[in-house]
Amino acid sequence: MSLNDTPSANRLHIGFFGCRNAGKSSVVNAVTGQDLAVVSNVAGTTTDPVQKAMELLPLGPVVVVDTPGFDDEGMLGEKRVLRTKRILNRCDMAVLVVDGTVGLNDTDRQLVAMFEQKGLPYVVVFNKADLVDPVPNEDGPVLWLSAKTGWHVHELKERLGSLAPKEDPNHRLLGDLLAPGDAVVLVCPIDESAPKGRMILPQQMAIRDVLDAAATALVCRETELAGTLEHLSRPPALVVTDSQAFKVVAEVVPNELPLTSFSILMARYKGFLKVAAAGVAAVERLQDGDVVLMAEGCTHHRQCNDIGTVKIPRWLRAHTGKDLRIETCSGRDFPEDLSPYALVIHCGGCMITEREVQYRMRCAEDQGVPFTNYGIVIAQMTGTLERSVRLFPQVHELVTIHG
Repeated sequence: MSLNDTPSANRLHIGFFGCRNAGKSSVVNAVTGQDLAVVSNVAGTTTDPVQKAMELLPLGPVVVVDTPGFDDEGMLGEKRVLRTKRILNRCDMAVLVVDGTVGLNDTDRQLVAMFEQKGLPYVVVFNKADLVDPVPNEDGPVLWLSAKTGWHVHELKERLGSLAPKEDPNHRLLGDLLAPGDAVVLVCPIDESAPKGRMILPQQMAIRDVLDAAATALVCRETELAGTLEHLSRPPALVVTDSQAFKVVAEVVPNELPLTSFSILMARYKGFLKVAAAGVAAVERLQDGDVVLMAEGCTHHRQCNDIGTVKIPRWLRAHTGKDLRIETCSGRDFPEDLSPYALVIHCGGCMITEREVQYRMRCAEDQGVPFTNYGIVIAQMTGTLERSVRLFPQVHELVTIHG
């Protein structure tokens, strides 16, 4: 991903669902204007989800996902259906493709019920209109088209544009905390786990959001923080640090200056900061033999001192003094059954959609499993949690009560 690319997590995700041989892949190719998906008359040609990040007017940056047939059969079919269900958790909109020569069946109705249960905007597309008598389209969730001839493909794009969730201008990573002319110090440690030659996504997002707020971003390492603050003519409005440097940074930054972390800001941006702040209390209740799930939204090459699989587990055992079992998951492989876990510690979720992060959060809530995140846990273990959430009164009150 280049600095000019829109991250996949910030793109609208459009999932195309339906039965085998309904023409999902043909519709996807017609909508995108690309041979994104393999097309065949053989039912079940699409065996794995296929996704593509692209620009799609009138929506802008999107991720288009073509899914296997939901009526797939056999052991492998069951696994494909499970993967299709997981895709629903990260989609912002759904397109149900129905074979117009056959009509809706029970599987299609099951998918519609799932869309509605998850509050997912959707449109039902009756494909293969070139093989039946034309049916007039009406306003609502149903649209007839022909992927083969291109009839009403433009109308489908327009329908998707009208269904897209409206962007909240106040939904910001940190820009809403700033006034024009403010200065923000961003502390970005460079160690063996830092990506070579580039910044991690939350740091990129923070810099851009500061600029959008007509403020000034000052970026430094923790080793240069004291000098940076000393050379400022007036105190910064905010200091944001990588969570791993919380303790060092908190000792340098005067107590009266607002201080938080990229991970905590990301939890707020993804809509689970309050739950994460409440869930961190479970750290102090952990017992010998408890199992903790470390969950990451992305997959990456792990360094020898990886934050999720090495550092936090080590700090957690040292902080609690307990013999804890640590399990990990990454990417899309978040377990549906969380009953074995005493605590779920999730990353900031910068590489997955807000919908998917909140789905994971709700899974934990529904099963009574505390759910928190990397930054909150590190702040708790370094004694900086109360200070790191002062910017957010409701969360601060929650932390104070539980603390």
